[in-house]
Amino acid sequence: MAAIRDGKHFRACNLCEAICGLEITVAGGAITDLRGDPLDPLSQGHICPKGNALIDLHADPDRLKGPLRRAGEGWAPIAWDAAYDLVAERLQDAVARHGDDAVGIYLGNPNVHNSGTMLSSGGFLRAFRTRNRFSATSVDQLPHHRAAVEMFGHPLLLPIPDVDRTEYFLVLGANPLVSNGSIMTAPGMRSRMKAVQARGGRVVVVDPRRTETAAVADEHHFIRPGTDALFLLAVLDTIFEAGDANLGRLAEFSDGLDELRSAARAFPPELVAERTGIRPETIRGIARAFATAERAVAYGRVGLSTQSFGGLCQWLVNALNAITANLDEPGGMMWPRPAFDLLAQAEAGAAYAGRWRSRVRGLAEFDGEFPVATMADEMLTPGPGQIRALITVAGNPVLSTPNGAQLDAALSQLEFMVSIDPYVNETTRHADVILPPATGLEVEHYDVIFHHFAVRNTARYSQALFPIAPEQRFDWQIFEALRARLTGKTGKTPAERLDLGLREGPYATTLDELRAQPHGVDYGPLQPCLPQRLLTADGRVRLAPPAFIADLERLAASLAAPAPELVLIGRRQLRGNNSWMHNAPRLMRGPDRCTLMLNATDAQARGIATGDPVEVRSAIGAVTVPAEVTDALMPGVVSLPHGFGHARAGVGQALAAAKPGASFNDLSDPARLDELTGNAVLNGVPVEVRVAVRESVPV
Repeated sequence: MAAIRDGKHFRACNLCEAICGLEITVAGGAITDLRGDPLDPLSQGHICPKGNALIDLHADPDRLKGPLRRAGEGWAPIAWDAAYDLVAERLQDAVARHGDDAVGIYLGNPNVHNSGTMLSSGGFLRAFRTRNRFSATSVDQLPHHRAAVEMFGHPLLLPIPDVDRTEYFLVLGANPLVSNGSIMTAPGMRSRMKAVQARGGRVVVVDPRRTETAAVADEHHFIRPGTDALFLLAVLDTIFEAGDANLGRLAEFSDGLDELRSAARAFPPELVAERTGIRPETIRGIARAFATAERAVAYGRVGLSTQSFGGLCQWLVNALNAITANLDEPGGMMWPRPAFDLLAQAEAGAAYAGRWRSRVRGLAEFDGEFPVATMADEMLTPGPGQIRALITVAGNPVLSTPNGAQLDAALSQLEFMVSIDPYVNETTRHADVILPPATGLEVEHYDVIFHHFAVRNTARYSQALFPIAPEQRFDWQIFEALRARLTGKTGKTPAERLDLGLREGPYATTLDELRAQPHGVDYGPLQPCLPQRLLTADGRVRLAPPAFIADLERLAASLAAPAPELVLIGRRQLRGNNSWMHNAPRLMRGPDRCTLMLNATDAQARGIATGDPVEVRSAIGAVTVPAEVTDALMPGVVSLPHGFGHARAGVGQALAAAKPGASFNDLSDPARLDELTGNAVLNGVPVEVRVAVRESVPV
């Protein structure tokens, strides 16, 4: 193994969407300092606590370095070639005995944070003709993709806030101060928001919780979970009625403005005020300020996507930007032009939705995947097409998808399971074989996805800091070895694929040129790109897609339905990212963070005080967590963070198990979906909360 070179090293952090540049100092073969790289053109020196946790993740004694095979109730090491042979044999056997759909595939969120996986896993996964494909997309951002397809022609044509040039920043169901964006790669959001205010602009947050972002905004308005589509329609109606609607240059290549106007007319502010909890005059004030601002942008994220009307929400956010001449304009919603452009070969007018349906619940596929909320159904329900074998790649769906307890049980009865993952976690503990890839500071990396979501056009290539040990393998080596055994074929290395894409990209650069620029390359601010970048069949923006217009009937019916007394929402934490960073000491210091936030009014009515153990019960399960009474939540809403629940037996992450918390997804119901998109409903889950019954102690 080669020794690491002393001195300063530069790379990007790949633990979240912010892709912050890092300056890492090495002395005596060890990291002595890690800080933000001030010369990175995107992050400009910003770093969050997760960046320093790269040191913990690299040194984690629980991280697997070589493959493991199930041995009774435990694990035994197995040689790489023997592991590859075993996995290929068992997967081929499942297909031979039960058919193509007997193999299921689940891809977790970290896949898009690893360019080796992004650029090399396809050949292996395409070796299977199964329709049982799932990913974390349908518990996160699926409504964004569906709206992008229907309005602009491709799932990745996601418009991004040009926050660095806006004068009015409307934030709905998002907490960018903690996430550093999320489908808005924008490291250093505190500084970016302060810059909006410093140039005379305003930041307005609409959210059921007074988040970290709301606390520094100019305005914050509570809204009842699941009612954002009603609010957005009322804003649109106000703008139309005031005569403020203006498509700008989009008018030449957009359709559906009259249909959009008619749809909004059915939802005036007076009609939706009681349901949303926002007064009509407040709605009108926001609408007027947005429409008359010189440059404005509306941005909605997880809180909008993971609700019953997530698809409508993301459509309406785009529509609001469009009808105020803030779509594809500086300071509004724009599209990046990444150096490695995944849309370069995209086909205009391609179909992405509803081409086939799931076996058990008849749910429509999107972009080749079924909603992950039905994955357990496909394992537990007998019959042709039942999932008998499963491949998981960098995922932990037991903690990340609805009714984790049901999925836990489903995984335990599979005939075979292989996990490509560096940990024994709540999901991979069910595997028969675990193939752990090298990760973090050991790998070369280019952010294939997140440059498509960035608020500025930049590019950066990260070279490996540490060499891997002889017993380790890179992710692309694992995928290529399996592909060779299944198909007899191999492909290009990730570096070769990346270099080819960079050469064919908009800046005609090369991988060697990026390697020569350790701080990254700045290609400048976002630029207007429509109609050239549209991928609809007719090259026009669709402001009123028929499927979205039809779903308004369901939204209207919700106004007459009784509102639950208490509903659950999630919350993101700066020192965490889903379920896979709870084994890093730097991120887990201090008191337990898995608490149930609730408003003082709701707490008093139930006799609950901060620190009391409380039972939270939904239609599908119950968990017990400490209470945290706060005025940061509106009455009728409680909040639990996502990603905890590490108390399950056999988990090989000691620190996570010592601070296990409770899983949000032991409460979320897989039957509750956004009917338009198939995304899971994780915000607005009806619950009951009470002081937990304490077990009596014998005297």
